[in-house]
Amino acid sequence: MDQDLFEYLQSYLTDRRKTLFKEVLAQRTRHFTVVTEDVYQLHNTSAVMRSCDVFGIQDLHVVEELEGKRVDKEIAMGAQKWVSLHRYNTIESCMHTLRKKGYKIIATTPHNDSTMLQDLDVQPRTAFFFGKEDTGLSDSVIDNADGFLKIPMYGFTESLNISVSAAIVLQDVVSRARNQGVDWQLSEKEKQELELEWTKRSIKSVDEIIKRYKANKNS
Repeated sequence: MDQDLFEYLQSYLTDRRKTLFKEVLAQRTRHFTVVTEDVYQLHNTSAVMRSCDVFGIQDLHVVEELEGKRVDKEIAMGAQKWVSLHRYNTIESCMHTLRKKGYKIIATTPHNDSTMLQDLDVQPRTAFFFGKEDTGLSDSVIDNADGFLKIPMYGFTESLNISVSAAIVLQDVVSRARNQGVDWQLSEKEKQELELEWTKRSIKSVDEIIKRYKANKNS
C-alpha cells in the first residue's frame, strides 16, 4: 500500500470518520462469509448485504446464473460502500473459489439431515449458502456441501425469508465465535487495505484527486 497516498487521502476525512473506520475494522471478520444463489427478489439480496454489514461480515458472494441484478442501494442503506461484493456466473466457480480460501460449504436448508443452528461448530472458516426464495439451493450446492444447517422453527411455516434467515444465522455464529475464542479478526494487512478502500469511497471525485496527487509527486 502507498502509505503517502493513504495519508494524503485521509486528510480529506474528518477525525470522526477516521476513528469510526478503525473501530469498525476492529470488528470485521472473514471467518464467516455469505453466498446468495440466484435470489431473484432484489430487495432480499440488498437486505442480506445490510445484515452482513451489521454483523461485521466483510464479504458477500452473489451467484447470478439466472438472475442478473444490481444491489438496491436504498435497501442496502449504504452497506454497499463497506461490504465487499463478489459476483459469479456459476455456483461451481463460487464454491471452488471459497474452498481454495479454506471455507467449509454449509448449505442452509430445512430439509435433509441438517444441523440445528445452535449446534453448529463455529471454529472452522465457514461460508453460508442461501438459495432462491421458492426452491432453495440448487442440487450443485446440496450435492457438494460439507454440511447442512437449519434454524429451529416451531410453527406451521417451514421457511423464513432469506434476509431474515441470514440475519439470524449471522447473529448467532458471530456471537458464539467471539465468546469461544475463535481467531475471527482481520489481519493488519486486510485492515489497511480496507481502510484505504473505504477512504477512497468516502471522497468525492477521488480519481481526480489521486491523479493530481501523482502528477504533483512526479513533477
